[in-house]
Amino acid sequence: MTVAAETLFVSCLIYFLIMLLIAYAADKRWLPPSVTRHPLIYIFSLGVYATSWSFYGSISFAHDNGFLFLATYLGLTIAFILTPILITPILRLVREYQLTSLADLFAFRFRSQAVGIVVTLFTLAGILPFISLQIQTVIESTRILTGEFPSDGTAIGFCILIVLFTALFGTRHISPQEKHEGLIVTIAFQSLIKLIALLMVAGFSVFGIFGGVANLENWLAGHPEVIAEMTKPGQNGPWVSIIILGFAAAFLLPRQFHMMFTENISPKTLQHAAWGLPLFLLVLSLSIPIVLWASIQSNLDTSSDYAVLGIAQKSESTALTLLVFFGGASAASAVVIVSTLAIAGMAINHIVLPAIGTPSTHVSLYRWLLWGRRIIIAVIVFSAYILCQPFEESNKLVNTGLISFVAIAQFLPGIIGTLFWPVANRFGFIAGLIGGGFVWFIVLVLPLLSEFDQTASTSRLPLWNWSGQDQWTFVTLSTLSINSLLFITFSILMRQSPAEKEAAALCAQELTAPYRNRVRLQSPKEFVPALTPTLGPETAKFEVKRAQQDLKIQDEETDTRILSRLRERIERNLSGLVGPQLARDVVNIRLPIDREIRSAETDQLHSMELILETSRRRLRGLAAQLDSMRRYHRQVLEELPIGVCSISLDGEITGWNREMETVSGIPKNTAIGLRPQSLVMPWNQLFGDFIESDHTHVHKKFLALEAGARWFSLSKASIKSVQSDHETSGNELLGTSILVHDITEFHLMENQLAHSERLASIGRFASGVAHEIGNPVTGIACLAQNLEAEISDPKINSEIQDILEQTYRINNIVQTLVNFARRGETEFIQKHRFSITDCLDDAKDLVRIARPGKLIDLIINCAKEIEIAGDRQQISQVLVNVFSNAYDASQTGDVVRVLVSQNVHQIKISIRDFGHGMSDEISERIFEPFMSTKQPGEGTGLGMALTYGIIRDHDGNIEVDSFPGAGTEVRIYLPLP
Repeated sequence: MTVAAETLFVSCLIYFLIMLLIAYAADKRWLPPSVTRHPLIYIFSLGVYATSWSFYGSISFAHDNGFLFLATYLGLTIAFILTPILITPILRLVREYQLTSLADLFAFRFRSQAVGIVVTLFTLAGILPFISLQIQTVIESTRILTGEFPSDGTAIGFCILIVLFTALFGTRHISPQEKHEGLIVTIAFQSLIKLIALLMVAGFSVFGIFGGVANLENWLAGHPEVIAEMTKPGQNGPWVSIIILGFAAAFLLPRQFHMMFTENISPKTLQHAAWGLPLFLLVLSLSIPIVLWASIQSNLDTSSDYAVLGIAQKSESTALTLLVFFGGASAASAVVIVSTLAIAGMAINHIVLPAIGTPSTHVSLYRWLLWGRRIIIAVIVFSAYILCQPFEESNKLVNTGLISFVAIAQFLPGIIGTLFWPVANRFGFIAGLIGGGFVWFIVLVLPLLSEFDQTASTSRLPLWNWSGQDQWTFVTLSTLSINSLLFITFSILMRQSPAEKEAAALCAQELTAPYRNRVRLQSPKEFVPALTPTLGPETAKFEVKRAQQDLKIQDEETDTRILSRLRERIERNLSGLVGPQLARDVVNIRLPIDREIRSAETDQLHSMELILETSRRRLRGLAAQLDSMRRYHRQVLEELPIGVCSISLDGEITGWNREMETVSGIPKNTAIGLRPQSLVMPWNQLFGDFIESDHTHVHKKFLALEAGARWFSLSKASIKSVQSDHETSGNELLGTSILVHDITEFHLMENQLAHSERLASIGRFASGVAHEIGNPVTGIACLAQNLEAEISDPKINSEIQDILEQTYRINNIVQTLVNFARRGETEFIQKHRFSITDCLDDAKDLVRIARPGKLIDLIINCAKEIEIAGDRQQISQVLVNVFSNAYDASQTGDVVRVLVSQNVHQIKISIRDFGHGMSDEISERIFEPFMSTKQPGEGTGLGMALTYGIIRDHDGNIEVDSFPGAGTEVRIYLPLP
């Protein structure tokens, strides 16, 4: 069946409008990010790998070569199996240094504009015929579908639509930091159409042509030669060479590189693509044999290159036929869109800009680059259209596709050298690429051109016939062998530039960040006028601001180390704009460095540490042993319980261990490179004063930190070089080290020990006083009692009674002194388990009886099952003392709350009153003997001191919090029984 040209035109217009709508909806965020940034979208966008070759030409290739058509998919699968060591490092470089193409990557690695030019020209030569083939595929499929040869207007209209869509949705953003989500979603949509179309044709082949799966099996059983024809060519076919070509094409084709790396939104999606894309291609490939067998069964008069479309026409279904047509058109258009987009970026960065330079400062660089890319896209597309005429005679899509694959495979030695061979240089890369490219042109391109030249002689045998190999094995091995040989030879014979060495270390991950040079400018405000003569005022201002936002740098920043980071960030951002080499030239000229100081000493030391940390697995022999020793000593320094701060000769911090981070709260990355005076308060003043002083040790230094008061011991020492047997000079000053020891716990223990010593001395004094006073008082009491018995005068008896009351009071004081003196004799404590609830109730009753005139609501909240182990009489005395103080501090009608709780370690008794409270000065001395807030004669001042001693004798602790006017809380902690 055929489709009317008018129907096809309207259908194509609708399909193009659907593409525009999808892209526009994604760019305008009508589609949520959860959809546009889903890993499946990324996987299907990488389906641009499946071109019209895969959609149409695979049937022809399978017809001629059997199962060998799977070789390209196997090559891609192997490439994605190696994702952690091959694709992920490339993505890291592309994202970190904002590289937008393969030419950018090689120009960055080899620090050469010539490399970028050669890569761009070679890519254009290898891919332009393949783009032409995609346009020719659309023309030919239109002819088959309508039954008439389309006019030139059809091809021109297709090219115009492609240019329009690419310009609208592929060049909306200039910076690689901004992704073209509309383009990504549309390419994913086209891949889905390809997949559905092939599966539908395969389904029709099974059920429409063969009549079901069983009939297909019967047909295969009755035609064993079909299976034989599929397996026999593949047995001795060029599996290895085509697998290599598929492997290289998986990530080196411009369209694959652009979608896989440049438009990658999140590195995490690459993990899904590692299995998702091979699975996508596997499903596509499963349809190929079925469609091939259906074409054999149907005796199609259509070329085997377009058997898929012929099978769809057999269905007599317009919908299926149009679906297959749009599947092929999607395959072709996706290749043209992404390939031209990628090559346009390469061309403007590595051919146009180096040739004519940046535009006038009165012209917006962004707008100039935007329209420059759009013009180059149009030039490439219509150049490919002009080349369509020779391909009208070619009926082998796969052959032309493999020719492009061989061209792209010439970048394989370069990419391996970029990632894994730091010795590789630009001379070797260019020589290898030219050598391999020359063989490619002689062996593949010239014979192809001779097919289109009717006057050319065809009597000569191809070169591969002389070698006894098939075409693709010969050309793959010969080009890559010559390429690799020249690459290795010239790289060994020629020297690398310093810039190449640095880039090689960055690419091979032997260096995590380049050495930062000291920029001469004094603040970010000076960067804009410095860049304006080259970039123009608009671009210069925007790029500086964007770099400041990336690094969170303020306009007032003057630290040269941070300004060097800003300079580096601007270079990286410009790399995504104009290419790495031109960006480097602009920054070197407009943001000059201080040549007298190549790099700050602290930056070198820090960078060297990072190099060694990331290079451990590549060190061998003595180097590995030395690195292990370095790591051991570094770990010892990091784990020291004393803070260590190292200061270089130029006054910058080079060392800051973990304990220093803990005590100061300043992260290591923040402290490294700063001067001590630039640290936050109070560390800047502490270090500054100590460094300038003549003292090498400060025993005790108080600091008021946010976490509380702390005491530190400081020591410093000069670090000098050690003279070796082979050196004539030694003892050269290298810097200063400061040790910071947190002695807060020792300070508190000293205070506690002094307090205990004071209490002990007071106890000994109290014991002596009690003994000396007790005997006379006892005699006085006895005499007074005798007088009371002998004298009957009421007045005298009243006075005698007063004497007895005073002696009783003195006896109470003496007994309290004796108890205080003996409270540390823990061997006399009779410990046993008892209920704390009963003890609290007893103490509550005793205090109420002792103070009948004061009505206080004492509320006890305690679980009955809580028990403690100790001397119940002493614990009762503690509670009576604390309750009495709470009563005395409260007014009638007040509330005193008691809360008892326990955990796995201890029991907590909290007594809270809401009385007049105490000042901090009194609270700090509350446990000292004879310390009392009561009026003279109302207390001895020994109650809380005795309480403190009893609790300590029970292995517990007691705390007091009080504030004037707010009341007091006493917390008693006792161990579980």
